[in-house]
Formats: sequence, C-alpha cells, structure tokens
Amino acid sequence: MRVIVGLSAMLAVLLLCACERQDAAPLDQQLYVWQRQWTSAHELALKDSRSDFSTLRVLALQAFPNDGWHRAQIDAPLLKHDGRLVIAVIRLDGQLKALDQQQVSAQILRMLADWQAQGLTVSGVEIDHDAGNARLPAYTDFLVNLRGALPASLPLSITALPAWLDSPQLPALLASVDSSVLQVHAVSDPRRGLFDPEQARRWAKAWGQVTDKAFYLALPAYGVALLPDADGAPVVESEVPLERGGQRRELLADPQQLSRLANDMREDRPEHLAGLIWFRLPLPNDRRAWSLGTLRAVARGDALSSQLGLTFSDHDGLQDIALRNIGNLDSAWPTRITVKASACEGADALAGYSLQQSADLLTFTRLRDGRLPAGGQRAIGWARCAFIDQGGSHVDP
Repeated sequence: MRVIVGLSAMLAVLLLCACERQDAAPLDQQLYVWQRQWTSAHELALKDSRSDFSTLRVLALQAFPNDGWHRAQIDAPLLKHDGRLVIAVIRLDGQLKALDQQQVSAQILRMLADWQAQGLTVSGVEIDHDAGNARLPAYTDFLVNLRGALPASLPLSITALPAWLDSPQLPALLASVDSSVLQVHAVSDPRRGLFDPEQARRWAKAWGQVTDKAFYLALPAYGVALLPDADGAPVVESEVPLERGGQRRELLADPQQLSRLANDMREDRPEHLAGLIWFRLPLPNDRRAWSLGTLRAVARGDALSSQLGLTFSDHDGLQDIALRNIGNLDSAWPTRITVKASACEGADALAGYSLQQSADLLTFTRLRDGRLPAGGQRAIGWARCAFIDQGGSHVDP
C-alpha cells in the first residue's frame, strides 16, 4: 500500500510539473525598426512581419558628440495603421562626454508629444547608451531623473551591455528602470565573428541572476563589414556605408546558430527572460540583413534549409535563366551553375557571373560574393539555343 501511495504522489508531482511547463508564457518576439529614413518599402515589411512579432522598437531619436540631435523620419500614419505596440528608442552615442539631463529629457518629451500629435500611442521608451563601467553610477543617476521626468505610466527600459556584469553598480542601475534589453551581439574580437552563441547563453543566465525584473535578449539578424583603419584596427560598417577604401571583411550572423539559441532559450529559459528582440526589420535593399523569410522562420523555430534551382523563361526562343531559392534560408550565390544546351546562337552571363560555353554545356561561374534571399530570384544570364535540357541543370554550392 505504501508503494502505491508513493507512486501516486510521484505521478501527481510529475503532472504538476508538466502543467507548469505547459502554462509557462511563450517567449515574446519583437523587432527593432532601425532605419533613419522610412521609405515605401516599410509598408510591405511591416505587413509581412505582423503575425510573428508583437512589438516594434522604433529608432526615434539620436544624439551624436559632434553632430547634435537627429530625429528618425518615420511614417507615422503607417506605424499607426500597423497597430502593434510601439517603443521609442533613443540612441545616445557612447562617445558623448556627458549626458545633459535637462536637454535629453526635453528632447524626449518633445518627440513623444510630436508622435502623440500624429496619432501614435507610445508604449514605452528605451534608452540605448553604451556607457563604460566607470560611468555607470552617473548613468544610474541620469536614469533615475529621467524616470521622474517621464509620465509615470510610460515604462522605461535600457539597452544593456554584458560588460556591465562585472560592475557592482549593475543592481542599482537595473533597479532604476522597468526592464532591460541585453545586447549579446557586437564585434569585440573579429576572430570570434559577430556573435558567439555559447557566450550569449552564459551572459543571459548571468543576467537573470542579477535582475529581478523582466529582461530581453537583443539578437542579430544582420551582418557587418570590417575595414582596417590607419593603425590596422577594425572599423565596423553596418547599415550605413562608410566613405573609405580598403578591403571589406564581411561578418554575418548565422541563422542556424541563432535558431538553436532561440530554441535553447525556450526550452531552458534563464530566470526573468521575457522575450527576444531581433535587430533589425529587413527591407529589400538592406544587403546586410537577413531576409524577412529567414528571420520569420528563425523566430518561429522552423527547420531551416535553402532550396536552389533554376527557372527558364522563353521569349521568342531566347531563354532568360534565373536562380531561385524556394527554401526559408538565405543562401550564398552558388559557385558554379551548369546547363545542358546545344546549337546555341548566343549566350551570356549577367553581373556577378561569367560564362564558359562548350558544344553541349553552359557553365556560369561566380565572380563575386552575394546572397539570394529566401523566396528570392535573381537573373544570371540568357541563352538562345536550339536545345536546352532544363532538367539537366546543376547548381554547385
């Protein structure tokens, strides 16, 4: 009888644990909208992202050490029509010698009033400031005063750096705001790339032990280029091209790595982790961002794969040849593409590829690097031939 009771008690505990796991809130998924100048491309990007991301953290205002204040030129009617929660992000450059409390507060309140006048409801303010550890006490005082200047009902959050984990000031800093966004992507060492998933896991778990409030992980869905400066140190080029020469070394966050990390965060969630925020909303001309198709697949936890193939479009005997990716994972342009063809009057490759032609084969060879987005298509050449074996094409990664 005692054995039966023991088994029943154990079963009850297991069922209770299962219910607790089932009832745990899913990780929230949010997006940074980081374009300084909104364009017509934002309409489709916002529409296609709406079902997968609950909240938009929108770049609103920036302060630079030698260039003053700059407002992002948003499309307020479009943002209002989108209907999602909006958090205004204020970027205070880390090179600012000091933060002028009165000036910063005035700029933020003026921006909030202007947005409200345009029909926008702001759900929070996020301060993005890369303060060094030595400046965290002053930054804490700044945030306490800013909290008092903002409406009491408006949540205040900050972008946070993993380096702050080494500071005894961190608990007081986090106590001054309603939530934090731990940024785990940066080029600290070019040899380690843009993102280190194991390091990100350690930082997230450590952060959950320090804070008693909700926090989010800011994760990369983009790439950067590194250029050497005069001393050989790396200069980072991101969404804004730099007017300087030199060889660019491209670093791209790996969607497969980020997908595994996101799944790990769901299955073994660090304490107080509320969600993931992806940087940044991609637009079609954003050559260093993942496509929205790949970003959505990663956010959903879908299995990722590229599926490359060729399409042929006939125009009075001339075949336009295009490469397409019907998978959900962005792909590098393939190194070589071969097409069985004979009796060709003419053929040529388009930008990015060269063509070698033999009696029964067209070979397109990649000349430079590029990416084909998930669901995307790119013309690679044309041919006018008596016979093209469309089933005899081969794409070599």
